Amino acid sequence: MASKKYQGHRSGAVVMRGAEKRPTEDQQLLQEAADASFVKTDTWRALRIMGEFVEGFDALAGIGPAVSVFGSARIGPGDPSYRMARMLTRKLAKHGYAIITGGGPGIMEAANRGALEGGGVSVGCNIELPFEQGLNEYVTLGMEFRYFFVRKTMFVKYAEAFCIFPGGFGTLDELFEALTLIQTGKVQHFPVVLFGTAYWNGLIKWMRATPMAQGKISPEDLTIFTVTDDVDEAVDVILAHHQMHLEARGAGRV
Repeated sequence: MASKKYQGHRSGAVVMRGAEKRPTEDQQLLQEAADASFVKTDTWRALRIMGEFVEGFDALAGIGPAVSVFGSARIGPGDPSYRMARMLTRKLAKHGYAIITGGGPGIMEAANRGALEGGGVSVGCNIELPFEQGLNEYVTLGMEFRYFFVRKTMFVKYAEAFCIFPGGFGTLDELFEALTLIQTGKVQHFPVVLFGTAYWNGLIKWMRATPMAQGKISPEDLTIFTVTDDVDEAVDVILAHHQMHLEARGAGRV
């Protein structure tokens, strides 16, 4: 039997023998903190990140089938893309889809507006930015995120399709993330619809002429998205993929 001097005691998963002593977790929790510097540590930040995931999962788990919509925040109601986004999401909402956006102005506002008009759930996942960007008035279920990667997870996890309108860096980021997830098999039965052939054709021509010509992507990689100017075509693509997904689940393949 070990002498009393070398008997171990625990601090969480750690076993210590000898003179080494640590306060218990309860003691550390309940004692008055000397300062608040701990809230700037990576450990505390990890807990905040986990909390954001939990809140997001809790809020969105029950919304049903959904479509995430992206596009420029810098356009107004007079822009053709605004009108098209509003029309598209109104039709999708009538088919039972929730609509998820970043919750801000421009295309996001148009998509949330259409969802509300169509009687659907209108979700806004806003992000903390150096400049103020509040949730638009058409959001019926809104969240504020500190971390882009947590927010981006919500866009993919709870959506069955991406609809992407003309936009800037943020829109392109969401586009290529979706294409990468599909290309690598991380998500399946996930249509990506690009609206505005005139806007996207230059990018698609470049992808054919440079990355594909140099063997950095395959020809089939350019078939995992649909480019259109037709709202009804977009709805049909999304409904067809949803039916395919249901059939695959019924056959036990998902």
